[in-house]
Amino acid sequence: MMKKNFIYGLSVALICFVGSSCSKFLDVEPEEVLVKEQMYRNIYDADAAVIGVYGKLLSLAEQHVLWNELRADLLTVTNRANPYLQEISTNDVGAISADNPYVNPRKFYEVILNCNDVLANFQIMREENKFTPEEYNQRYSDIMAVRTWVYLQLGIHFGRVPYVTDPLDDTDAVLDRSKYPLLEFEQLLSQLITDMEAIPYKLLYASTESLMYAVDGYVMERFYINKQALLGDLHLWNNDYQKAAEYYKLVMTSYDNLGNDNFRYDIYKIKWAEITSNNDIAVGYLRDREQDVRTLINSKTQGWRSMFSRTQDGLWNTEWVWALPFNSNFSPQNPFISLFAANGGDHLLKPSLESFDLWNSQTQRNGVPYDARRDLSVSMIGQEGVVTKYTDEFSDIETMLPIDKFQRNGKWHLYRAAKLHLRFAEAANRDGHHRLAVGLLNNGVGRIYDVPDQTDKTDIQQTHLPFPYDFEARMGNNPFFRDTWHRNDGLRGRARVTFREINPTDSLTQVENYLIEEAALEMAFEGSRWEDLVRIAMRRNDPSFLADKIYEKLSKEGNPQADAVRSKLMSRENWYLPFTWDVAD
Repeated sequence: MMKKNFIYGLSVALICFVGSSCSKFLDVEPEEVLVKEQMYRNIYDADAAVIGVYGKLLSLAEQHVLWNELRADLLTVTNRANPYLQEISTNDVGAISADNPYVNPRKFYEVILNCNDVLANFQIMREENKFTPEEYNQRYSDIMAVRTWVYLQLGIHFGRVPYVTDPLDDTDAVLDRSKYPLLEFEQLLSQLITDMEAIPYKLLYASTESLMYAVDGYVMERFYINKQALLGDLHLWNNDYQKAAEYYKLVMTSYDNLGNDNFRYDIYKIKWAEITSNNDIAVGYLRDREQDVRTLINSKTQGWRSMFSRTQDGLWNTEWVWALPFNSNFSPQNPFISLFAANGGDHLLKPSLESFDLWNSQTQRNGVPYDARRDLSVSMIGQEGVVTKYTDEFSDIETMLPIDKFQRNGKWHLYRAAKLHLRFAEAANRDGHHRLAVGLLNNGVGRIYDVPDQTDKTDIQQTHLPFPYDFEARMGNNPFFRDTWHRNDGLRGRARVTFREINPTDSLTQVENYLIEEAALEMAFEGSRWEDLVRIAMRRNDPSFLADKIYEKLSKEGNPQADAVRSKLMSRENWYLPFTWDVAD
């Protein structure tokens, strides 16, 4: 019963953390150990199990970022990093130590087995009428989505993994190849798509559900995985571009029919900057001083940087699709302060020279020769960069000192509107809609479908395409129009950098290259880079797309292994981590 006891105890801690009354979740006899009869008795036990799974999921945050960022080209190690982190950064998978704790997939399977246990017990509860079909459908689908997301990560980084759906009590049983043979990534992906397409409920929890509470400004809605975004990612990996775009579009428009124009115009729309107030999450300068680089809005409460540390207010909700919180009072502890913070942490990781070169290769629309997202993502201490996306809730912007060294709260940034737009654009571009993809990349749908000299906007500023490529962004005054996407400013528009010019003779590949580079500029260090590189390299059957970028990182650091690692990465087999762990005694 240790596993069940852990899930339940962790769920109670997380529920208390977000501020909800604990009484209904603590409806158990005051025993030191829960027995089976005290679990899964009613809807509150079911809710506790759901929250417990997410609590366990938090334990994967550190490895997720290390695998997706340190293995890639934008993040590297400081001289304080241990040899295990150095191995991951170098990305010579054949030289990774057998006891490297950051590579061990055990924790991922612990989450999977917890999901399996919960799914099995939810089915029993449903058969025993302990909750309604609607309650079952929503909770079962949520946990299935979490399990699918974990498996997708394992497939991306290990290439072939055992697919286990049994609720095993012994994690080491996963290694029994007679029962659980290794599935190749393509087989796993097909299975995951089948699993997710079969779930009975693909939306967020209904607002009336007991899991959808809001206390002290914390809204649980974005705590749960977005199943449609996950389905979009699965189909994108499977090169089913229209299906991927359909799911992404459903997320992009998921708040359009709630009777609030600000929801319809703003949420997940990559909204334009508020140039008078800077009350936005866009790159901006003080009004009428846009040529003065000293007036860049570099703040925790205004502008682009604020999305990573601001409270969960209306602006935060326009960007974030999925984010999980850490709280100092409960386990697991926030791992990112130790990894990234220069004061109060160990500062083990830092931006690579390659990441600086990418930002420095851009030009802002005010003529400043670098991308301001550099200074809004990274601070400098001496000659070393400090990633601030994970530490702004902990550290002062000016001094980089802890605000309170005992308060180590933070968030695991998992999915936001920028990623949603970039991946929709990737799918649209591959599906032949290059112009739409460029509009989402550059300065908005309305502008790329506009005829500037035409006053009547009735039949322009819109795509005139069927779903999911139907975008209406009319903003006209004669006659008056304000369509759903009229505030859309594009990724580069919101970032205030110059727009990409497209070569019409090879627009598909060029646009795709631009989208993946924009993902680096916009979402550096957020846990998506390695999977972006692998997905494109697989799709094009071109290992050099990945290998060259890792080479650039290592060579600019003066790493003598740069050439050898590039040569190894030219074989797909060497993209994958070794699937090994020490069997428990």
